[in-house]
Amino acid sequence: QPKRKTAFGSVGRRIPYRILHVINQDGESLGNMHRAEALKLMDQHGLKLVLLRENVDPPVYRLMTGQQIHEEQLRLAEKKKASPKPGVVQKELSFSSAIAKNDLETKTKQIAQWIEKKYHVKVTIRQAK
Repeated sequence: QPKRKTAFGSVGRRIPYRILHVINQDGESLGNMHRAEALKLMDQHGLKLVLLRENVDPPVYRLMTGQQIHEEQLRLAEKKKASPKPGVVQKELSFSSAIAKNDLETKTKQIAQWIEKKYHVKVTIRQAK
């Protein structure tokens, strides 16, 4: 069973880099510093170091509170959920429970066509009065 991937690279004390670019919790740059200095700063303020960008030299870390980390993870999850998967089209069809037989047949044909085209189909049935 694979571990659930977190929204951030490394959080806390596990830092594989010697030199880091550190940003404080207000978003201000503190400049480049050695890993030991960053860890000391983290302990003094009671914060956590979170990897933001590792493809740059030196990698960028930010000091964050647990609350900030949680809010950022929620924001990233919402953003991921809101963006539709590429190539997937979702169709939605709703009708009443008192639908006439011929209308139901027409709509089921439409649903079958959408499924053939590999669309995701959402069907909603409303109760009639």
